[in-house]
Amino acid sequence: MLLRTNTPSSRPVDGHLAALAGERVFCSEFRYRRGTEVFGEGEETEYVYQIIAGAVRTYKLLSDGRRQINSFHLPGDMFGLENGAVHRFTAEAVVETRVRITRRRSLLETMQGRESGASSFLGLVTRNLQHAENHMLLLGRKTALERVAAFLLELDERLGHPRILVLPMSRRDIADYLGLTLETVSRACSTLRGQKMLKFEGATQRQIVLLDRKGLAEYDA
Repeated sequence: MLLRTNTPSSRPVDGHLAALAGERVFCSEFRYRRGTEVFGEGEETEYVYQIIAGAVRTYKLLSDGRRQINSFHLPGDMFGLENGAVHRFTAEAVVETRVRITRRRSLLETMQGRESGASSFLGLVTRNLQHAENHMLLLGRKTALERVAAFLLELDERLGHPRILVLPMSRRDIADYLGLTLETVSRACSTLRGQKMLKFEGATQRQIVLLDRKGLAEYDA
């Protein structure tokens, strides 16, 4: 399942994990191959995860066999910190991914001992709720072109507005996140390219240059 496991360490971490637990937290590092399950829906929420490199998707399999992706987690993001005793989604590595893992109980105990722990936890929960609300709006009210434009802008924002936006996920992943077919996502990307809002670099079309962020934002209005 894992490529490599490091011995647990108490070294400094950054991002949301540091905000919740302080400058140091006892954690282990794991490396997951592409397509490897990190945890499954219905499994006990024993650990909390933070991505060092790579990407993770969380999803549900619907009764008709379709897959609905709930979220993509990128470097620095935390996931697995849920309200209930079991995971509501399956988590899977999109590409080869390195994560830090800490026990959920230990993290919560550490947070209780910090003055800012409760507010940091509330901030993380609020961000997760905002993402869920935005995703529901995306699926329920926007056209296919608007969904693709919104997705590209979201990823661009999260990755710090790079010159070349490198997508770790496939178009199938994007389709399952946006509630569209693969063909519809491809047509929308072709339309945006034809409108000079983006261009592709390389043969895989996973490297995108956003030429007109303002124009894309008008679709996302």
